[in-house]
Amino acid sequence: MVGPLYDCLANPLGAVRLTFEKAIASGSDPASLDGKDWGALELFRQFLFDKGGLSHVPILNPTTMRWVQPNTLVRFRGMIQDMLGNEFYAGAYKDGSVWRTNKFMDFSQYPMTSSLDSPDVRVWERRLLYCIPVPGQNSWTETSSEVMMNWCMDGTSQQGEKRQRMDDDAPDHVDMVADHDFESSPSVKKMRETGVASPSSLSKDSKLEGTSSVSTVPDIDRNSLPCLVKIYDCPENELKLNDVFEFVGVLTLNSDVSVDKDDNNEFSNGFFEDELVHSPPDKVPHLHCLIHRKLDVHDFLQTSPMMEPKPHLVKEIRESLLRHLTATLGNDGIAAHFMLLHLLSKVHARADNFAVGKLSLNLTCLSKESVSVFGNQLRLAFQNVLPFTHYVPLTVEYLNTASLAPKKDYQTNRLIHGALQLAEGSHLIIDETRLEAGTLNSTGVENARLLKQLMEFQKVEYDFEYYKMEMTADVQLLIFSEGKSNIVPADLVVPFQPSSSGSFEVVPIETLEAWRWYLATVRSLPHSIESEMQQVVENDLVAARQTNRSLNSKDLSRLVTMGRLMSASFGETTLTLQHWQLVKELERLRMERLK
Repeated sequence: MVGPLYDCLANPLGAVRLTFEKAIASGSDPASLDGKDWGALELFRQFLFDKGGLSHVPILNPTTMRWVQPNTLVRFRGMIQDMLGNEFYAGAYKDGSVWRTNKFMDFSQYPMTSSLDSPDVRVWERRLLYCIPVPGQNSWTETSSEVMMNWCMDGTSQQGEKRQRMDDDAPDHVDMVADHDFESSPSVKKMRETGVASPSSLSKDSKLEGTSSVSTVPDIDRNSLPCLVKIYDCPENELKLNDVFEFVGVLTLNSDVSVDKDDNNEFSNGFFEDELVHSPPDKVPHLHCLIHRKLDVHDFLQTSPMMEPKPHLVKEIRESLLRHLTATLGNDGIAAHFMLLHLLSKVHARADNFAVGKLSLNLTCLSKESVSVFGNQLRLAFQNVLPFTHYVPLTVEYLNTASLAPKKDYQTNRLIHGALQLAEGSHLIIDETRLEAGTLNSTGVENARLLKQLMEFQKVEYDFEYYKMEMTADVQLLIFSEGKSNIVPADLVVPFQPSSSGSFEVVPIETLEAWRWYLATVRSLPHSIESEMQQVVENDLVAARQTNRSLNSKDLSRLVTMGRLMSASFGETTLTLQHWQLVKELERLRMERLK
């Protein structure tokens, strides 16, 4: 049997071209192919998922950028930091009597002489996303670049000889080769870069709308590689700001392409003058997305010790993790129990502006000296088991100067990243022991308000200059302070009472992987309270309120949340009387410390 005339990994555009030509040959109208898969995506799904090809696709990062080739298949894992609107491009056009496509390309493979309003051109639309590596992502979540390169080389070397024969036999291969007869044409130069003809080729009465105008971005950090992702045929509600996705698509690295500009043209700073889109790839690489999927914590685990959360196995992992937390916290078992519940918390519902399921924690009775010991040990422990972690040394200077909220810059038409623009499931430590006497300026007052709003409502206000927009968040917050924090009042205040100096033990990788799996799995377990147990809880809450009139609805809701988390920590999906009694005992011990 003769194999396919393309290599999905090394020559993905060959698959796009050949499946398009097959669709046209079968009688499909090019106009009907906009927004539809003509067979290319199904072919890539089979390669990536049915045939196990995904593991051989290199992950784009600063290291792999040194050896990945342009117009090959790559994947980028990152957070959607900004949505840049839509871009129109010549999706299909006639090259003589033959229909061609520019889908999944930055510029035309063949010379294009027709204007956009010609019947020989079909204008299609794609979305532009500015994505960044997930803020605070820890190194254990990343596959080593050496392993990725070996996988890629192994996967491609097997087909290298076949590709060479194919290239020798096929003079019109899919590589982006410029037609030098048309080099002097501004429209072709534009087409090579964007897949759209130059503004001069548009008719004056063109009705194209919905474009974006974006200015250049700063040079990329050597340790952080952003990516401009071009999305095709995707419903609007599938992709949201701050979601973490894996995008698999064609990498564009055409830094030698120049873009002609006509400042006097009516379309400047609009349809075509999107400088971020046209920026050299050494600033922001472009990825034309074929397949995308939303990621959760499990997708960042290198291995999983088990497939399902069986209670007896979960209990063993729970006990080992709790022992580790207890040792890290200087044998303070009560603080370790609360820390475990805190690490398992997540927002699972919202009601009346209240984020149900959150459980922020404030460890008090800490000083700069004790934080330098216990705080650093906790930070290292969290970095080893949580995918996204952050640390804020809260000082007056930090509050007065930090950019916490994302802010729209209308000069560049870009959303400027803020420190609180975080991915779902991020963990944030706020060290208030560094706070000394000082005066907050207007920025400091605003930043303190933003932190309090995140703590209380799990929301962040995005500053669009003319208005503010609240965006929901799901961030675990832990505060270190000497006394109860007034800047960021937490759900739980636990006085810290260590009996030793604490220790940071070297943990075997197998144990770390089990803890990572445990935290990721238990957080996602469904949970319910049976009717009988619900009556017990209600009676106990009424009795607690009668004993302590200062308890409010938030306190009672927090106790129910603690009950749910306690049951989940054992791998249970319903609240049991035993676990509810454990919660009440923990709360009693905490209240004794507060006295």
